[in-house]
Amino acid sequence: MRVGLDLQLARGTATGIGEYASGLFDALVAQGVDVVPLRSEHFDPWRFDRRVMWDQALLPLAARRARVELLHCASGTMPLFAPVPVLVTVHDVAWLRVQSHARAYARAYFGAFSLARYRGARRIVVDSHFSRAELLDVAPDLDASRVEVIYPGVASDFARVVRAPGDAAPFALVTGTLERRKNFETLVRALPAVPGLRLVSIGPSTPYRDECLRLAAELGVLERIEMRGYVPRAEVLSLHARATLAAVPSRYEGFGYAAAQALCAGVPLVCSNAASLPEVVGGTWPMLEPDDVGAWSEALCALLADRAAAETRAAAARAEHVARFAWSACAASTARAYGAALC
Repeated sequence: MRVGLDLQLARGTATGIGEYASGLFDALVAQGVDVVPLRSEHFDPWRFDRRVMWDQALLPLAARRARVELLHCASGTMPLFAPVPVLVTVHDVAWLRVQSHARAYARAYFGAFSLARYRGARRIVVDSHFSRAELLDVAPDLDASRVEVIYPGVASDFARVVRAPGDAAPFALVTGTLERRKNFETLVRALPAVPGLRLVSIGPSTPYRDECLRLAAELGVLERIEMRGYVPRAEVLSLHARATLAAVPSRYEGFGYAAAQALCAGVPLVCSNAASLPEVVGGTWPMLEPDDVGAWSEALCALLADRAAAETRAAAARAEHVARFAWSACAASTARAYGAALC
C-alpha cells in the first residue's frame, strides 16, 4: 500500500493543519508505512487562488506522478477529480457554521464545494467526536460507517518542555490564528478585572486583530497585550515553558491544538466549554462559557492567586495527556483507516 499524503499546508506559516500533516507523516514513516510526501517546496499555498490551484490541479498531478494507490487529503479539501481513491481528514465544518463574516467565494469553496467532495471519499477521518457529529449533521446523507474519529497527535517537543514560569509579570499565552471564532475579545474584556496579567498572542493575523486592539484601547489595557504574529518553533516552545497559563476562549474548534499542546507541555489552562474542547481537555481545568466575561475574569484571578497549585495540577496530569495525544497512536489508527479505504 503506497499512500500519498498532502503536506503543502505544512509549508511556510503552518497552523494546526500543517502541524497535523507533518506530525502524521513522521509518525507513519516511523511505523513503516509506505507514505509519499506530496508538496512543492516553491509553491506558496497561503492565498486563496493558490490554494485552489494546489487542491484541484497540482495535488492530483503530484499523486499521479508518485504512483500512489491512495491519496490522503489532510487539509480538509479534496480535488474534484482524483487519479486514485481518496481518504480525507475533515478537521471541522467551521466554514459552514461560524465563518459568515468571510468572503463569499471562500465560504463556498471551503464549505459547500468541499462538503460535496466528501461524498466521493472512500474514508473520512475527523479530529473529534464533536467534528463527526457536526459533519453528519450538515451532510446527513454521508455513510456514517465511513466517518472515523482519530485524535491528532501532539509533537513530542511539547512533552519535553521544561516549565520555568517567572514570578513577575505573569502572562497568558493565546495560541492560534487571530480570527473571530478564536474569541480573543473575551480575554480583552476580562483583562481590566485581572490586575497585572498580560496577554501574549502567537499565530497569523486577520483583520479581527485590529478590532481586538481597538477594544483594548477603549478598555485601557492596550499596554498589557502583545500580538507577536507567527513566531518560530523555538519561540513557541519557549513561551510554553515560561507562560503563567494558556487561555483558549474559542467558540468553535474541531480539535483544539492550543489546548492539547498546553496540556502536553504542563501549562495551567483556562478554556472555553465550546465545541470539541471539553472532549480534548477532559475536565482537567476550568471550562467556561466563551462569552461570560465575568467568569473568565474570576477564573484567571483564581489561578493567579495560587500559581503553585496550578503548576502542581498541570504537572500531575501531564503524562496522561502526552499518552492520549501520542502520534504513534494516531499513525497506527490512520494506517488501519488506509487499509479500510482500499478494501
